[in-house]
Amino acid sequence: MNRSTSSLLLPGCLVALALSASAWANVRLPALFTDHMVLQQEKAIPVWGWADEGETVTVRFRQQTVSTVARGGKWMVRLQPEKPGGPDSLTVSANNQVSMDDVLVGEVWICSGQSNMEWPLSRSYQPEADIQSATNAKIRLFTVPKLKAKTPVKDVKASWKVCQPDEAKNFSAVGYYFGRALQRDCAVPIGLIHTSWGGSPAEVWMSEDVLTQNPEYRRDILDTYPAAWRKYQEQVAAYEKEKAELEAQGKKIQRGRPWGLWRPTELYNGMIAPLIPYAIRGAIWYQGESNAGRAHQYRTLFPDMIRNWRRDWGQDDFTFLAVQLAPYMKIQEQPAESAWAELREAQWLATQVLPNVGMAVITDVGDPQDIHPTKKVPVGERLALAARGIAYGEKITYSGPIYRRMVARGNQAILSFRHVGKGLHAPDGELKGFAVCGPDRHFYWAQAKIEGRRVVVSCPEVKRPVAVRYGWADCPVVNLWNKDGLPASPFRTDDFPMITAPKN
Repeated sequence: MNRSTSSLLLPGCLVALALSASAWANVRLPALFTDHMVLQQEKAIPVWGWADEGETVTVRFRQQTVSTVARGGKWMVRLQPEKPGGPDSLTVSANNQVSMDDVLVGEVWICSGQSNMEWPLSRSYQPEADIQSATNAKIRLFTVPKLKAKTPVKDVKASWKVCQPDEAKNFSAVGYYFGRALQRDCAVPIGLIHTSWGGSPAEVWMSEDVLTQNPEYRRDILDTYPAAWRKYQEQVAAYEKEKAELEAQGKKIQRGRPWGLWRPTELYNGMIAPLIPYAIRGAIWYQGESNAGRAHQYRTLFPDMIRNWRRDWGQDDFTFLAVQLAPYMKIQEQPAESAWAELREAQWLATQVLPNVGMAVITDVGDPQDIHPTKKVPVGERLALAARGIAYGEKITYSGPIYRRMVARGNQAILSFRHVGKGLHAPDGELKGFAVCGPDRHFYWAQAKIEGRRVVVSCPEVKRPVAVRYGWADCPVVNLWNKDGLPASPFRTDDFPMITAPKN
């Protein structure tokens, strides 16, 4: 970002001292406004910053010139929607002038969540060729520094970077593969704003007022924090005492320091609030592992987080795309209850209760031994497909099969689906992962076969099917796809009590 500050060429120190401080104040912009930035196409473009009270600020971009007056130390203008392209320059003038060069107009996406979004390209599966070929001047990267804050902050310390190997390798792998696919298929500049933190639960990405308005969240999240913090401090003190005593004896402590404690709202305050109201097309989100033990609560918490972001951004119901949890942990020999399955269902439910919400299913790229599956290409590619279908309205198959309805006929359960595309498909032989139960609610593994656009499920032990589950496990082993190359989402047809539901 080039900065040139005009000044009055008056002789003498006394004259300079006589000038008010405001006469020399520089207009400032957030870190999101730097060289190489991407502005969102076809939407009003907020440009904002800080200046002295009453200072006139003028913003120029392409053929537009817009002025305003700073009030309360702040100013904002909204540029009219622009067409994709560039590079161009954006200038902001007041007592000084700030110029941003190499500015593109295209598609801007937030990339957020926990460790599987944070996971860098350099640590993904066989990344060498992708890193070497990452030079693309039409993809721009912005990484928000990690910051926990008790109250919303106004800015971050970062800048836009042109996508090249040294920048891409440390960027979110999921974010990069998403942006690469989107730029390839949509042929417009792409701006990716990465803001994530490993291990973070959803409630730290929400504002305090939203959590406070819901009695359940206030009781179970906000009100429990003080006691949890005191307990954590006691655990840390005990750990430090034991460590010191052992070191005095020439020994090493055999346990790790207690895990840190998340304060509700702190990442919203430090890593989301300063991005608002930068114009965006939408957000991709890979999170849920840290909320799996509270999957029942996530059924409302996750949609409320999306509503929270949409409300605060003030850009209508922008597209929000989530990654469903990958398979993880031990493969069970028999059908069983699963908190992770309940979390996947909660993620899917958000697509049903809110508009413009999609989901990338990744049942084929999990790792029973690793909560961080390294194959991120399918994740990013499927998110890009969902963006093309939901955000851009392309008439494509962007989702794998989604359960629609069950009809019981004799000893068979007949299942129908949405997003069948070119047809149902089991790429490696007989269907796997289906379980069925009768009135006793005891599930058995079932035989399943594709008949046209339906799946017929049966089991010798179940004479009168009541419910079917598919992929209902921490680490599901499943193989129902559509012929368009996308896997079906795990599901259940029942509404039996959840194991993560509150115990009254």
